Amino acid sequence: MKYAVCVIDIGMTNKKVSVYDDCLNLIETSYRNFQGLKTVYGPEKKEILCHDIEGMKQWFFTCISEYAKKYPVKFISVTTHGATFVCTDEKFNQTVPCVFYTEEPGEDFQNEFYEICGTKEKLQLECQTPVLSSMINMAKGIYFVKKYFPEDFSKTKRIINYPQFWTYILTGKFCAERTFLACHTYLWNQNEDRYSSVTEKLGIKPLLSDCIVDTVSIQGTVRPELSDALGLHGEVSVTAGIHDSNASLLPYLAKEEEDFILNSTGTWCVSMHPGTSMSFSEDDIGKVVFFNRSAFNKGIKTSIFLGGMEFDSYVKLYEKISKDCDFPVTDTAAVRKILKDKNIFVLPELVPGSGQFPESKAGIVFNGRFTSFETIPDSEELKNLILEKKLFIAAVIISLVIQSQTAFERAGITDDTKVFTEGGFRKNKIYNLLLSSVLKNNPCFTTDISEATSFGCAMTAIMSIEGKNCRDLSSAINIKYSKIEKEDFSDYEEYKKLWLKAAQGE
Repeated sequence: MKYAVCVIDIGMTNKKVSVYDDCLNLIETSYRNFQGLKTVYGPEKKEILCHDIEGMKQWFFTCISEYAKKYPVKFISVTTHGATFVCTDEKFNQTVPCVFYTEEPGEDFQNEFYEICGTKEKLQLECQTPVLSSMINMAKGIYFVKKYFPEDFSKTKRIINYPQFWTYILTGKFCAERTFLACHTYLWNQNEDRYSSVTEKLGIKPLLSDCIVDTVSIQGTVRPELSDALGLHGEVSVTAGIHDSNASLLPYLAKEEEDFILNSTGTWCVSMHPGTSMSFSEDDIGKVVFFNRSAFNKGIKTSIFLGGMEFDSYVKLYEKISKDCDFPVTDTAAVRKILKDKNIFVLPELVPGSGQFPESKAGIVFNGRFTSFETIPDSEELKNLILEKKLFIAAVIISLVIQSQTAFERAGITDDTKVFTEGGFRKNKIYNLLLSSVLKNNPCFTTDISEATSFGCAMTAIMSIEGKNCRDLSSAINIKYSKIEKEDFSDYEEYKKLWLKAAQGE
């Protein structure tokens, strides 16, 4: 190999450090999970979870150092999940906790934020960003630490987007780029390609980088003292960093010429539709649909929901009640029975206000009675239902399919738009069969590309290094496409109507 690219890939659950060669072959990967750290805030000393920045940093450095002993590491590229930032002083020191975006400060906090920054509708039009619960709109997280950690926040000289924090640690250069800025942060005015009015109303604009760089670019080299400590050989260049959803999209932008939606499934199910116009329909306003920016600064209409989290939560609920640790599976017969009987409805949103049905309350409607997710273990009737494993899991999967179909519609799916499902749900045969079947006019495929997010992140390095465009790398990208058959689920549409009414509280 001429050189190796080291990729730092930071998900909410898994952290990875991988090595790719100059032909985009994955050579080695290390994995680790980090538990959230607890801190307290406010006069009531409420607990909140924060990221272990120092622990991650030391582990990343250890991995890079080990890889440098085995491979000719000449480039480092970073990708991270969204809605996260780090505040530092002028000497790289973290000033306030790096809070989990899943923490919910409460309704009063949310209302206060919009009173200061503008109405939800105004901000959706200005920032192409919907209302999201908790602190998934990153500006809320910034307001949170400014409000509840005022003394520490006063020491802040820089507010750094999460991918660029790690490039900053490596190079000492402070920058920002659009795949992260434009992804439901409320910080970026996409219509005018500049910081939004929110940054001024929160008084944080002077703390944000005025160096907005291209995603596909080299930002600098690893600081000499750090390079020596890590055992790197010669200058090692670092790319700008990229949001993880946009990184996973890159291989498809390189390979696909026809209209498609990427259904990227994990904790979040993210439906990304490149090439759509940068405008909302009337029905979009107030819904969880938004535009983010590709690595090439093109608009991508996107809709999201916490599908993976919901599926995992219901699986854990089954395991808790059944004491059965075997992964629960279902079949088409169970799906057909649920659709025909129309008396079991699994409703979102476990994180209130987070997905395609923000007014829905998470739980199960069984025989016309609603039970919230938290109180399901107290219901003998529902415990008996859950023990009917195939029926229960079928109801969960049907819920996920309805949410996916809704997300695609809001992302602008039309007849003949291809649908590619990657990630965790790629292996869920019943989910994919039902989803393909209800999308009667859309060719549906599962796709298999090893570590798509890390791979896309490595692509940004190769493109930056060699001056290649996305299409130039298509021959090095091996995506395995498996077409999904379609069957007739005749009761689906009537079931869906009843499910939608239940999700809307009717």
